[in-house]
Amino acid sequence: MASDLTPNPSFSLTFRVQMPNRPGMLSMVIKALADGGGMLGPIDLIQQTRKISVRDITVYASSSEHEDELISIMKLLEEVRVLNVSDRTFDLHKGGKISVQSKTAIRGQDDLAMAYTPGVGRVCLAIATDRSRVYDYTIKSNTVAVVTDGSAVLGLGNIGAEAALPVMEGKAMLFKEFANLDAFPICLATQEVEEIINTIKHIAPAFGGINLEDISAPRCFEIERRLRAELNIPVFHDDQHGTAIVATAALLNALKIVKKDMAQVKVVINGAGASGIAVARLLRQAGAKHILMCDSKGCIHKGRSDLTPEKGEFAGEQGGDLSTVIQGADVFIGLSVGGALTPEMVRSMAEQAIVFAMANPTPEIQPELVENEVAVIATGRSDYPNQINNVLAFPGIFRGAIDARVRQITDEMCLGAAQAIASLVSQEELAPDWIIPSVFDQRVASAVSSAVIQIARKQGLARA
Repeated sequence: MASDLTPNPSFSLTFRVQMPNRPGMLSMVIKALADGGGMLGPIDLIQQTRKISVRDITVYASSSEHEDELISIMKLLEEVRVLNVSDRTFDLHKGGKISVQSKTAIRGQDDLAMAYTPGVGRVCLAIATDRSRVYDYTIKSNTVAVVTDGSAVLGLGNIGAEAALPVMEGKAMLFKEFANLDAFPICLATQEVEEIINTIKHIAPAFGGINLEDISAPRCFEIERRLRAELNIPVFHDDQHGTAIVATAALLNALKIVKKDMAQVKVVINGAGASGIAVARLLRQAGAKHILMCDSKGCIHKGRSDLTPEKGEFAGEQGGDLSTVIQGADVFIGLSVGGALTPEMVRSMAEQAIVFAMANPTPEIQPELVENEVAVIATGRSDYPNQINNVLAFPGIFRGAIDARVRQITDEMCLGAAQAIASLVSQEELAPDWIIPSVFDQRVASAVSSAVIQIARKQGLARA
């Protein structure tokens, strides 16, 4: 039985099939895939004779199990021979997704003498005399280290350094694609706080910024806090601040649609990990005054003795589970687990409710269950409108921070970035299904970087 989830490119197969070259054969194959719940992608003709045709047929599935079902369906078709099946996602990752390319060709002895010994020694001595010149004559002015310990990768949990590497490679691709920054995946074979901090400090001279990624809470708070205090380059934990920036941008625009004020709305955040805490902090910076936060044990309140210092920041007087605290809420922000929010809970919210169900890959509630009962709904998925995706934030954040050569990325810079993202959706474009610009909007990274640079100058933090 096929999954109820929507087929998408992350689960997609390309079948190379041979079939008799006669009318109706291709239609029969397509119908079989559709009946199995597959969504058709490109079809390419590879070879054709009077008797047979060979085609590549791409189909989207909804899970690994669904892929297996579609393979079984194809193998049972009469007169159709499956020559090969390739998983397009795995194919894309073969051999890794990134590489290093020289900016200058080495064509002869002259080039070699300048790029390497003996000429390079002159540049080394110039930097040794004035270490700030490292930004002028090395990659430091354009590099980011994407660092993880593999302890909280996507929604997969503690899967380790090697298994985290494909995600870090992907992050490096996005840095290059959207901000022309050269990013390098650094996957550490330790989950000890002091070892992580010391390792990053030791490699920092080669980088213009440090992007912490997929490090579990509460250790991530201590690691970021220490590194921000002890390094002279910006350190940014994207799971915290990238999520917070884009969620805040989306909420700024969603509130315009429902004509509600940030200072007046009741916000319920489900999920008190790194991203939940960061979202709450930035919303508070943006003017939110009524925030309730829930974790797996219910609403965070002062009567609980199990709170970390970070959770304690948002402890109020009210207790109860999510179904209790969400009653009358104007905004729900989910950074937790799929299925945590029910249609009944949504119906208990205030009129013109806003729901951000950001758990991935399965949101806290499927949008189609409540799309007619809320004013605005957003998810972290690309197959629904209003995708809240960190790629809207981190490339521009680092571009601006490195270009301004700031030591730290401040709360004011994060809020400015959120406001810049929100501003790219004009009043005429603003709609319940369009509260955030597309991740492919080429204006985003430059708008964010400009906002960061402007605020850095206002705060007196820009060194370039």
